[in-house]
Amino acid sequence: MTIKEIFDRMDYGPAPEGNAEAKAWLARHGATFGHFIDGQFTAPGQTFATKNPATGAELAQITQGSAQDIDTAVAAARRAQPKWARLPGHARAKYLYALARLIQKHARLLAVLETMDNGKPIRESRDIDIPLVARHFYYHAGLAQLMESELPGQAPLGVCGAVIPWNFPLLMLAWKVAPALAAGNTIVLKPAEYTPLTALLFAEITREAGLPKGVLNIVTGDGDTGAALVAHPGMDKIAFTGSTAVGKAIRRATAGTGKALTLELGGKSPYIVFDDADLDSAIEGLVDAIWFNQGQVCCAGSRLLVQEGIAPRFHEKLKRRMDGLRLGDPLDKCIDVGAVVDPVQLATITDMVRSSDGDIYHANTPLPAQGCYYPPTLITGLGTASRLMQEEIFGPVLVSMTFRTPAEAVELANNTRYGLAASVWTENVNLALDIAPKIKAGVVWVNATNLFDAAAGFGGVRESGFGREGGWEGLMAYLKPARAAKPLKPLPATPEPASFDAPALDRTAKLFIGGKQARPDGGYSRAVFSPRGRHLGHVGIGNRKDIRNAVEAAHAAKGWGKATGHNRAQILYYIAENLSARAAEFAARLKDLTGKDGAEEVEATISRLFTYAAWSDKFDGQAKSVPLRGIALAMNEPVGVIAALCPDEAPLLGLISVMAPAIAMGNTCVLVPSEPFPLAATDLYQVLETSDLPAGVVNIVTGSHAELAKPLAGHMDVDALWSFSSSDLSALIESESATNLKRTWVNHAKARDWTGAEGEGRPFLGHATAIKTVWVPYGE
Repeated sequence: MTIKEIFDRMDYGPAPEGNAEAKAWLARHGATFGHFIDGQFTAPGQTFATKNPATGAELAQITQGSAQDIDTAVAAARRAQPKWARLPGHARAKYLYALARLIQKHARLLAVLETMDNGKPIRESRDIDIPLVARHFYYHAGLAQLMESELPGQAPLGVCGAVIPWNFPLLMLAWKVAPALAAGNTIVLKPAEYTPLTALLFAEITREAGLPKGVLNIVTGDGDTGAALVAHPGMDKIAFTGSTAVGKAIRRATAGTGKALTLELGGKSPYIVFDDADLDSAIEGLVDAIWFNQGQVCCAGSRLLVQEGIAPRFHEKLKRRMDGLRLGDPLDKCIDVGAVVDPVQLATITDMVRSSDGDIYHANTPLPAQGCYYPPTLITGLGTASRLMQEEIFGPVLVSMTFRTPAEAVELANNTRYGLAASVWTENVNLALDIAPKIKAGVVWVNATNLFDAAAGFGGVRESGFGREGGWEGLMAYLKPARAAKPLKPLPATPEPASFDAPALDRTAKLFIGGKQARPDGGYSRAVFSPRGRHLGHVGIGNRKDIRNAVEAAHAAKGWGKATGHNRAQILYYIAENLSARAAEFAARLKDLTGKDGAEEVEATISRLFTYAAWSDKFDGQAKSVPLRGIALAMNEPVGVIAALCPDEAPLLGLISVMAPAIAMGNTCVLVPSEPFPLAATDLYQVLETSDLPAGVVNIVTGSHAELAKPLAGHMDVDALWSFSSSDLSALIESESATNLKRTWVNHAKARDWTGAEGEGRPFLGHATAIKTVWVPYGE
């Protein structure tokens, strides 16, 4: 072929990447691997094959991890952890820096091995995955260096277990390993069954870096191995990235164990294109959003929402672009779309598309004769309830709908149980920054997609999980307060005495729902007595229907989250002012209920209201230092509806300590007050009613913590549940919360000093907010 012919046709010729070094590395290990435990590879046991999805050829035999293997690995991590944690942050930083340098040194080998094992194009593993892996270790070396001065009073969790997926094998390892080691933890990691090779190569690299034995341990295997790791009693934390179904199972498996948990799960991310967008740029962004890594990306822009007026033209341009995508050998640097990871995944994608009731368009591009390939696909004509509009396909399949107005775009974008990421395309920056906060997602990209960096937290809301990876917020997920909490003893109500004097005028406190006092649905109440047996009144006994009504009222008050921090602060100050005017009355009530002088608790409560009034407009987000022309804004947004079982040992202060940070950050709440001393909360109704607090922002349902915990934890419209009850309900709450993967904050029967520093501050604000990262690139 002449040069003139090449320029006339403009065809891409093959540009294969050599894999001789990767094959040589496999050969040095006899293409058979054991686990990596306590600084060395174990002898292979029962094995299974890992294959190249592009060819079907076997790459290596991998050991199937057993419960005994997990025991051995956890024991090694436990032995190594105290010494690793005692190292100065600078010492850990040096190890992480060494790992970052070695990743760069072995970058080509890692990229080729990743492509061979996973099937993704070499351009992606070479230019995106591996550089991001190195970036994470560099960044966390810096966090390790700064942690002691910037995060005083924090300690590592201990031994962390990580279970990672097959779509970004080495990058997901970095997301888990780097922060865990920076914080002083040791780790046991289970890579995906389909893609274990780069994790094993990384283990070998850690020896080159001199990482102490037992600090990192890798046990390979299938889902049973991962389940054994999650269930192991020696784990202090589980970090999981994978499917929502497995995430829910892990939430139930860890319930009540005290293990910290972060979940980064599935998504059905909207890709919103407005009629003023640069369509060519939006098309190229969409190619990256859905056909990057064959669509096997949890945050893939798999739901295209395009404004109605431009939809025909946009779809026509998109189909032409799809037809130009090149599928083939992932080691060919000219390839756009590689192989799906495994025949099982290929069959899942194929079956889901065949079952679609929409109009299916497959890219008119040749498919390789062998290997796990699926053509880029566009499906139009679907309704909002269509299966493929709601369920994650995890393949190179895009579904599309149209919208007319920005409000409809937001409604369609949020019409999903997921909330991981979103993309907004418009040349109107005002529109973009108006839409981004309205979308329920942990990450929003403006005129961009799939931007990631170690400095910018990544993670979801709703059934996309909880917790963040990256940034200071990601590091905090591997730390705990250094203090040792004391056990919390159950605090029963004063029993009814054999005889007592009834009050001159019967007083039965109702519930407080939607800004009004309401009778309990069940029609039952119970008597409340002082420690000396004096009858103080009756209090309503709430049930699940009362909880339903309270949650509905909380959702109806959604305008509270749109109020400015300044306005919320004014109302909190007003509540404090009105409480101060009745301080003597509340102090007397506390003394009647508990037998202790209540004046100090009332003063502490007023001070706490002032604290969160002050924080209302000062808990700022950050502009993250990411390496691109643009900004990544980490915004603190309200979680939504927060339910809480309030402390028994501080009836008034405890309730305010829970309520105030929640509403200060723009949430609405459903509170179950102290079970033995509920009248301290019911007296508060009149204060709330006279303090300009909008109806439904605070709802109070009195009753049994044990009875009300289950309907709250299982309620699909409750976004977070906190429990500081003296009844140990942590296991129940964490297990039932798996219904919608709501965020939980439970005490595991440990006491908290509500009068001191641990009764207020940033931990409460952090639990009352979710970090949303909004990426805004700029420039022509």
